[in-house]
Amino acid sequence: QCLLSGSWRSDTGCRMVVSTLDKDNRFSGFYLPGPAAGDSELLTSPLEGSQQDTGLVPQPTFSFAVNWRLRDTAQTSVFLGQCYVDTNGEETLHALWLLREAADSPAEDWKATR
Repeated sequence: QCLLSGSWRSDTGCRMVVSTLDKDNRFSGFYLPGPAAGDSELLTSPLEGSQQDTGLVPQPTFSFAVNWRLRDTAQTSVFLGQCYVDTNGEETLHALWLLREAADSPAEDWKATR
């Protein structure tokens, strides 16, 4: 259990589709923004990540990065979280994320990460 491969939906309607994990527990896929994103310029974007070996831990941690496909700016988000399995076998992902926009100069760096 707690394999990330497949399709996942967030509380805000975003969807993440993850390929099968390879032998090194790495995966790729894509991220689709939901209606809450409110940005019509946001396109389906590639993601790359890794997950702890489920043979070592039953509720593994994971991380992945999304390189957003936008028409006018460069942005990358990183997600760090853990997969939980409840007593009914239901899998849930809990994650934190950071969004980084490209800054024009070091003086603009302070506002580039959210």
